Amino acid sequence: MQFALNEDQVALREMARDFAAEKIAPHAIRWDEEKHFPVDVMREAARLGMGGIYIGDDVGGSALSRLDAALIFEALAQGCPTVSAFISIHNMASWMIDAFGSDAQRQKWLPKLCTMELIASYCLTEPGSGSDAAALRTRAVRDGDHYVLNGQKQFISGAGAGDLYVVMVRTGADGPGGISTLVVEGNTPGLSLGANERKMGWNAQPTRAVIFENARVPVANRLGDEGIGFKIAMAGLDGGRINIAACSLGGAQCALDKALAYMKQRKAFGKRLDEFQALQFRLADMAIELEAARTFVWRAAAALDRKDAEATKLCAMAKRFGTDVGFEVANQALQLHGGYGYLSEYGIEKIVRDLRVHQILEGTNEIMQLIVARKLIEGAR
Repeated sequence: MQFALNEDQVALREMARDFAAEKIAPHAIRWDEEKHFPVDVMREAARLGMGGIYIGDDVGGSALSRLDAALIFEALAQGCPTVSAFISIHNMASWMIDAFGSDAQRQKWLPKLCTMELIASYCLTEPGSGSDAAALRTRAVRDGDHYVLNGQKQFISGAGAGDLYVVMVRTGADGPGGISTLVVEGNTPGLSLGANERKMGWNAQPTRAVIFENARVPVANRLGDEGIGFKIAMAGLDGGRINIAACSLGGAQCALDKALAYMKQRKAFGKRLDEFQALQFRLADMAIELEAARTFVWRAAAALDRKDAEATKLCAMAKRFGTDVGFEVANQALQLHGGYGYLSEYGIEKIVRDLRVHQILEGTNEIMQLIVARKLIEGAR
């Protein structure tokens, strides 16, 4: 077990923090208001190794650990949770190609994914299947050397800017055993996009439906064998859940830092806000909860790195706890700002809006509870 970061990890975190402070934080509010997707800035991050954090170095990746990735995503999220979260999704989709693709597939796509010359999106959710992902209906029918795809994916981050879509499709019977994974290029004829969704938060990344109408995709674009797509999707989500929890920590830490700075300046009843014991206790509880969540995320990431048998359960636990704590800390930071917290110029309300969706995506927190409960019951038999 690791209870302190080594010198390399501290340097890695500082590098990501400095990048976020210089390149992301000054623009975060404007990007949110303008719904601007800062691909150019993300490519700058990729030049520092953040486009393929845990991708093999033989294809241009950084070959770092999941714990290293958690440190990076938390640090980036202190600049903007939305941008950090998309980079995490790109890394997750790219890792699926790295982990399950053939050498030819890895060499074809990953070098440009690691530089973010190509942008990757993850396509599992559908209009009629979110939490019940194994019920997906997008179908791929074999036709010689191609699959013909028909169906629709919903809530796809990066859709429209995406150059590659890692898509879970049904190639067989109902249930998880009938699902396969295809890499679909963004310019494939028959692939179209829905409108950019109007959302509560996460406005600095586009979210659209991805629609397939007789889209022909080469069989050579399938990751692994037919029927293992659900396994691939779930393996990706183990890491994705750690990533999104880390993004929640970063956003919440930024909100807490803003609250501390505000309370040093704001006075009420003749005293600074940070001199009131009741508010000091609230700050203490926020910091304690955040540190507990951070420790949990690090433990789950380390379990995933060592392929621990408990990793899936720990990732679900850390995602549920980390995203709930992150949102609550940010919400408390808004409350401590009073009416100013509700104004967009202070940046707190944006963090609250951005972090709210973390309790829903990568599997809702209710599904995290279900995963944990099932693992507990299985272990008790």
